[in-house]
Amino acid sequence: MKKFLNSIKNSKLGIIIILSLLLFLYTTVCAFSYAQAVSNNISDSVFRLHVIANSDSDEDQNLKYQVRDALLNYMNGICSNCSSKDEAIKIVAEHQEEFKQVALSTIKDKGYNYTVKIKIGNFEFPTKKYGDITLPAGLYDALRVEIGEAEGKNWWCVMFPSLCFVDVSSGIVPDDSKEELQDVLSEEEYSIISNNSDNEIRFKFKLIELFANNGLLTAKN
Repeated sequence: MKKFLNSIKNSKLGIIIILSLLLFLYTTVCAFSYAQAVSNNISDSVFRLHVIANSDSDEDQNLKYQVRDALLNYMNGICSNCSSKDEAIKIVAEHQEEFKQVALSTIKDKGYNYTVKIKIGNFEFPTKKYGDITLPAGLYDALRVEIGEAEGKNWWCVMFPSLCFVDVSSGIVPDDSKEELQDVLSEEEYSIISNNSDNEIRFKFKLIELFANNGLLTAKN
């Protein structure tokens, strides 16, 4: 084996192989660094809402949406004038118990007695499309609401900038929501998450997904 390695080192083919490996490693490190930076910048700019149903039964899934609507109505009243992610998180943290009570009240009004757990943290999210805006998979700060056993399908939205009220039937994000996103993201980052047919932009989005889906993009301390 040692003789084989030495023969490679001393041949033109060996030099080409070594240079190719070094180029591959360099390209991989650069790609990872880029994906990590963009993923962090996007996640640093948004605050999300994550509601988990008790189970996948029709009744529990329907209840999940009713709890969601009640939470969004409350959220819209206290966060409508937020100008930054940090401000949105601060307001939600200050009203965390109120969010829980809104969820519990809705559940009780619908004839159920499920418990509710509320938590603000950094959680893993899959790729999610909001109208013509798509957020890549990754770790995001979010308000998580767990109903009962929390073993049912999830529902996600973006609390800041507000994408929770996207018209899903038309698939259109309101212009004011897009403007808020453009204000907190770089031009390239916004291009990556918006519906763009550019091949280079699509490649960059897939690159971020590749690292995120393999657990290589980590939350910042």
